[in-house]
Amino acid sequence: MNSASAAVGGAAAFVWLGMVLAISFLEAPLKFRAPGVTIPIGLGIGRLVFRALNAVEAVLAVVVIVAVATGSPGTAVVTLTAVAAVVLVIQLAVVRPPLNRRSDRVLSGEDPARNRSKAHVYYVALEVVKVLALLALGCVLQAV
Repeated sequence: MNSASAAVGGAAAFVWLGMVLAISFLEAPLKFRAPGVTIPIGLGIGRLVFRALNAVEAVLAVVVIVAVATGSPGTAVVTLTAVAAVVLVIQLAVVRPPLNRRSDRVLSGEDPARNRSKAHVYYVALEVVKVLALLALGCVLQAV
């Protein structure tokens, strides 16, 4: 892999990783512990934050894909890039719609404890897979 593509891809992968760690694993759970933040307020904030995060993730995914595609990558780089990108697509196309429907119901007054959804668990599991893929990808690209 050429060094310029590896540097750009690695930097984008690490920025993407940092954003996911900061938002998904730090901000998201902590906001519900802040004084005065109710579940509806936390959901409203979370929807805005995750919409912005996902938009930035999509841009960073494109940057990583272009950098990798133009850099004569090895199999590991292609595989890790594909895993991160596919996980993001699954999160956006498959898991987020049920999460949005659930948060719509809670925001319209439904009791949050009623009809719990497993979509949140799936989203978090996919975040873990994405984090591991991005960490490995960034490390592999920086080793070039």
